[in-house]
Amino acid sequence: MHEVRSFDPYGAHRDDPYSFLADIGETEPVFYAPLLGAWCVTRREDMVAVLRDDQSFSARDHNPRPAAALPEDVSRMFRTWRGADAVAVGSLDPPEHARVREVLNAGFTPARVRAFEPTIRAIATDLVERAAVLTEFDFISAFAVPYALEVICRRLGVPEDYYDRCRTWSEQRIELMMSQSNADPERLREFARGLMDFGAFARSLVQERLAAPQDDLISELLHDGKAGRTLTADEVSVQVPTLIFAGHMTCAEALGTILYQQLQSPGGWAEVVDGTIAVRDLVEEGLRFDSPLAGMYRTAVRDVVVGGVHLAAGSRLLLLYGAAGRDSRSRACPAAFSPDSRSATHLAFGHGIHFCLGAGFARAELEIAVEAIAARMPGLTLAPGQPPHHRPVFPLRALTELRVRQ
Repeated sequence: MHEVRSFDPYGAHRDDPYSFLADIGETEPVFYAPLLGAWCVTRREDMVAVLRDDQSFSARDHNPRPAAALPEDVSRMFRTWRGADAVAVGSLDPPEHARVREVLNAGFTPARVRAFEPTIRAIATDLVERAAVLTEFDFISAFAVPYALEVICRRLGVPEDYYDRCRTWSEQRIELMMSQSNADPERLREFARGLMDFGAFARSLVQERLAAPQDDLISELLHDGKAGRTLTADEVSVQVPTLIFAGHMTCAEALGTILYQQLQSPGGWAEVVDGTIAVRDLVEEGLRFDSPLAGMYRTAVRDVVVGGVHLAAGSRLLLLYGAAGRDSRSRACPAAFSPDSRSATHLAFGHGIHFCLGAGFARAELEIAVEAIAARMPGLTLAPGQPPHHRPVFPLRALTELRVRQ
């Protein structure tokens, strides 16, 4: 029998889950966390083995679950807001996954990313110029979130009038996934109704592009699939909210981490400005040191052995990607933040058939943002005060704010 562990990434371990995970990982790399209702996997090799074995592990239930049962009407809306029986690509198992994924991949090829880079640069430049007039500001709300949101919305073809609503709908989804036992039922209903609106908006937008395609990703998925392969309107409608949600939240979170870690390092921001630290190395190290998605859930569909632990069919696993980036058994995973050591190796984009389809897009987006900030704000420093804290939205790693000065 394995002892249960009081891993609490919403409370005691919110800001620093890694110290706890490093200590326990030395002796018990797979442990049960009752608060999460899951077996936590901390070693890279074990995670890679699970992610490669899509016959033994299902991605169908890969998101966090509410800590308490939702009201019946809220639960029904939460299950059906995308459409009846609708499943986003991240939750699809083979063989359905391969067909949908193949079409989505075509929207994020290196050529597509390069073609969109001028738009990304223009967005970054505009937002940096707006922030540059401020002596002190919150980097998360002034740059990271609006930048990441506008980039993915522009790629998809979301009208500008809906950017703020897409952000609100994404936050409402988080609130429902992270719902606690003391949550106000009326607020939960408000959030669920918001998600219903999100689903309706996605379906309406897709119908518009079906009838009148434009130069955007939604139109490409409907009309320009590789070798004639496209998705149906219903299939595209299901993917749109996920692309908005994942596409902006993880990028904003990664930008916050990258900036914070470098600003508090001995060399500070000056090492990025003068080229001592290459932008690409800084981005990869930020993704390794504190992955914006600290983990992902899988469900065993048969009796399995993971890290020497026997788990019954139906067991829920949390693959802690962030812990993999600090696996003490790997020389490429130092305990310290060190972008100049070329040490970055990580699972921030996952592994296997569910490897992030927008990884190349995200890397370009992050690097362009850092370059724009370094060029326009060479004297950037952390503002005086308490260190920033993380929101209780694990396995996302989101700073509440990041006060900076220039």
